Amino acid sequence: MATFVLEIGSEELPSRFLAPEEAELAARFTAALAEAGLEHGALRVMSTPRRAAVLIEDLNPVQKEKEEIISGPPTRAAYAADGAPTKALEGFARTHGLTVDDVFRVQTAKGEYVAVRKRTGGVAAGELLARICPAIIAAVPFAKRMRWGAHTFAYARPLRWLLALLDAEVVPFSVGPVTSGRETYGHRIHGPGPFTVDHADRYLAVVAGPCAVTLDPAERRRSIMQGGDAQARKAGGRVLWKDSLLDEVQGLAEHPVPLLGDFDAAYLEVPREVLLTSMESHQKSFGVENGEGSLMPHFLTVLNVTPEDTALVRRGWERVLRARLEDARFFWRADLRENFDLWLEKLDQVIFIGALGSMGDKTRRLEALCRRLAGRCAPELADQAARAGRLSKADLVTGLVGEFDTLQGIMGGIYAERKGEPQTVATALKEQYLPAGPDSPLPRSVAGALLSLADKADTLAGCFGLGMIPTGAADPNGLRRCALGIIRIVLDFGFDLDVRELLAKAQELYGPRRWKLPPDQALARLMEFFSGRLRNYLVSQGQDTLLVDAALGAGVARVRECAARLAALKAFSREPGYAEAVQTFKRVSNILRKQGSAESLPPDWDAALLREEPEKALAATLEDLLPRLDALWTAGDHPAALATLNEVRPAVDAFFAGVMVMCEDADLRRNRLAMLQALGSRFARLADFAALQL
Repeated sequence: MATFVLEIGSEELPSRFLAPEEAELAARFTAALAEAGLEHGALRVMSTPRRAAVLIEDLNPVQKEKEEIISGPPTRAAYAADGAPTKALEGFARTHGLTVDDVFRVQTAKGEYVAVRKRTGGVAAGELLARICPAIIAAVPFAKRMRWGAHTFAYARPLRWLLALLDAEVVPFSVGPVTSGRETYGHRIHGPGPFTVDHADRYLAVVAGPCAVTLDPAERRRSIMQGGDAQARKAGGRVLWKDSLLDEVQGLAEHPVPLLGDFDAAYLEVPREVLLTSMESHQKSFGVENGEGSLMPHFLTVLNVTPEDTALVRRGWERVLRARLEDARFFWRADLRENFDLWLEKLDQVIFIGALGSMGDKTRRLEALCRRLAGRCAPELADQAARAGRLSKADLVTGLVGEFDTLQGIMGGIYAERKGEPQTVATALKEQYLPAGPDSPLPRSVAGALLSLADKADTLAGCFGLGMIPTGAADPNGLRRCALGIIRIVLDFGFDLDVRELLAKAQELYGPRRWKLPPDQALARLMEFFSGRLRNYLVSQGQDTLLVDAALGAGVARVRECAARLAALKAFSREPGYAEAVQTFKRVSNILRKQGSAESLPPDWDAALLREEPEKALAATLEDLLPRLDALWTAGDHPAALATLNEVRPAVDAFFAGVMVMCEDADLRRNRLAMLQALGSRFARLADFAALQL
């Protein structure tokens, strides 16, 4: 068995490109080798900013051979009456590179046919890889591609070298202006190269040795953390590791060297969040805290070189960070001299979205919407929630948020604490943008949850009114994220909210306005959109798709209730008799959908019009059952309500077996449909049984 290595050398790729590139190369090589019939063992892909390497172990040096029987024309068409081969037979043999002497006859279910045995495979792995490699390299997708020089080939960054070895032999191919060989290049300072790799088995040793490159991203990450933790411990602290930043910095270095630096303790007067943001976003560095959780005047950065003069390099980093921290302190002190009244005035000059007015207008809408939401969910917080709504966007015009836009909301909460606002208001301001995505944390406070709901509902109502509805992957205003945030908050806090009423109120608070879509149409489109988001969310949580559709079919506006109905359906689906009950009530649902809508049905059935024993028995059952169903619905006891399906099913089955529902007599027909309607409407509140395909 052989070893194959491919190294794609380029100019430095952005850190965010590396992980997707690794995944693409792994998937594409796995698929290509399977399609080519090349058996292999472990396949690894690793990358640094300047290279992506594919290593394949235990590769069969020869393509797997196989024999297949290929059928041709029927025997009667392959031979003339005198037994001579026809042109059809000659053409069939010629197509497969054989002669008529190689043809034999096979008996099939359709009769006798001629066939040939054809052996495929046996091609050398090197020959196949010479075709596979350039095709994959050219097809790897990147967020952005570029061309360089006079070349037409496009890649994420200019290609500089290609190493391709199958054991000791070069796999020859070209990609754009670069031809494969056995040379690799190392770290620009510690081992620039080129270095010759005489065998694929030696590749990793060459990269780690003379190249001075740490190829494995996991190893780079581990090296950074171990070195950083050791330096922080010596200073009496611990590094505040942040996974997203750690992924980024390991993707910026081929030769990572952690370095602990210091800054003036006077800068600790600036809030912790500001200092960390300045270190992380501008300098790609980590903060350090002590055992009590207080920030220390240190930072940890990652170099891509082992410096000859560590002290000199440290001073350079400290000087750059000091300038950033000085800016942060300047804006912090300037903001403290101002107040919310001034910021609220400035908000009237900040546009929200096109025709939706200013940010000042938005905060006035949020003030009213938060008060209404609190009245429904937490009346004791009405005044504080309203205040949070009014102050929610004030920090957008502060100096610090202008410098560090990722701190919006957070700085509003910090300034609210400094300027004497209630803690409830300050916490709500900090949490107003949560959740920021499907895996983002949720608000922890009720006031924060209410403000987040109001903010998202206001944005949804305004954008849909303007016809700014997401299409395909395009969602510039984050409306899918808004809908998902509403769903997650309502379910997590258990708010008994009608989302349609919430969105209608948000729409109403915009006042008279020239909308692109009429309000009723916009609200209908918005609820359809929201239903799709709720369905996706529930399915993504592992719920059965049919049960989700059945639960949503009974209504989506009350998200908490919808989730409760889904849970009851899931439990009921495991009970004996579930399939039979569903089939029965699907029939009820289908009859009412097809026939009931065409009839003018009375609100109740008339006992005097009951003729057949089965319908009398069903009426008696319903007289006892329907009041209980209404009580169970009021109590929210959905499992108990669904359990009555098995109780009433025998009477319904007997009714269908012994009574002609759609009889000629119009009065009898309407009366029987009214009885089914009385039953079906109760269970339609629980689920759309027609959506359950069994």
